[in-house]
Amino acid sequence: MTPEPPEDLGRPHQPTGADHLPPESERDERPIPEGFSPRPDPQTVPTSQFTANVDPADPVAAGSEPTTDSARTGNRRHAGADRPSLFAHHPLRILGLLFVLFGLVVIVGGYLWLNSEANPSGPKGAQVIAVVPKGAGLSSFAGTLQKDGVIGSSLAFRIWISVHGDPGVLAGSYAFNKNESFGTIKNVLAKGPNVFDLEVLPGFTVSEVATRLGQIPGHDGTTFKVLATGGSLHSSWQPAGVTSLDGLLGTGSYRLLPGETDTQLLNQMIDRFDSQANSANLPARAGALGLTPYEAITLASIVEKEGVIQKNLGPVARVILNRLAKKMPLQMDSTVLYSEGRDGGPVTSQDLKLQTPYNTYLHSGLTPTPVCFPAPAALEAALSPPVGTWLYFVVVESDGTEAFADTYAQQLANEAVAAQRGLG
Repeated sequence: MTPEPPEDLGRPHQPTGADHLPPESERDERPIPEGFSPRPDPQTVPTSQFTANVDPADPVAAGSEPTTDSARTGNRRHAGADRPSLFAHHPLRILGLLFVLFGLVVIVGGYLWLNSEANPSGPKGAQVIAVVPKGAGLSSFAGTLQKDGVIGSSLAFRIWISVHGDPGVLAGSYAFNKNESFGTIKNVLAKGPNVFDLEVLPGFTVSEVATRLGQIPGHDGTTFKVLATGGSLHSSWQPAGVTSLDGLLGTGSYRLLPGETDTQLLNQMIDRFDSQANSANLPARAGALGLTPYEAITLASIVEKEGVIQKNLGPVARVILNRLAKKMPLQMDSTVLYSEGRDGGPVTSQDLKLQTPYNTYLHSGLTPTPVCFPAPAALEAALSPPVGTWLYFVVVESDGTEAFADTYAQQLANEAVAAQRGLG
């Protein structure tokens, strides 16, 4: 049948998609290009229009082909190759990770450093005395400890203390060992100063030293006095039968360290006096005066008590030697006071009647023992007194200056002057 010509012969023919489609038989046999799915059969009902009773666990029954391990592995490899790295497009994550790692290194390293400073290896070193001035705090004292070699780092010590607690620091002296642990240092500081200075002044007696020593932690005055007078410790200058160390201990300052005993202290004091006496060439110079070394020490002790100030010492020594030469009683107040256990003060008429070998108003000659510890200056004055004929003296100036007289009449005149000045 011949088709009818189009109504509008003047308009060019616009081909449609149907004009290019091949016959149905040819379309069915035409190969499907790679990458495209087969054309749906128009007679087939889409699976989306009904639901089958399929076990979802069965891949075959569910309408899908089984997937081999190699296929699955291949798919994963392909998917992983296309997935971007965790840090590929996130540089801030890298910086953050580096910061965390750096922080861990700092923390661990800091801990190891602090621990090594707080607990140093190796044995303890030499003993060091560190002094805390008044008003000083732990921060400045930490610097002193580092400077003295007790600790390696003051910064580490301050950090450690901030963590373990500040024990507080009292002014005074402390004994530490080099290479000491922070824990030990803290315990020492918590107990307060452990190093003390004992000042033994010229003119002191064993009893006075014992009193002062008893005020120092770790020492007992009674124990010291028993040791110093009981005869268990001996000076090379002591004659037979004398047990007291009065007059035979060196004057000056003594540093008492932790754990130091009274016996150790007394041995130091004996050694110091021995050194002073030997430096003065005591045996030879005492012999030149007709005295034994012990008598010269006793003389020096009376000179120390009666002369007091430097310019009086020599003349007082000469008065004592002149009186001894004339067999006159020394008549020294200091010897009576010693028998009473007093240091200074008025001597009454009742005191002058005391029956004691130390009462030089009643007995001639030197006292049985020294009456105090003489300073080296007093010992020197006793061994080398100036030339003179004086037999009397009295204090006439408020600074302790004494006037010396050859006769009793001169002495009475000097005593009147002293009374006018309120010194009698």
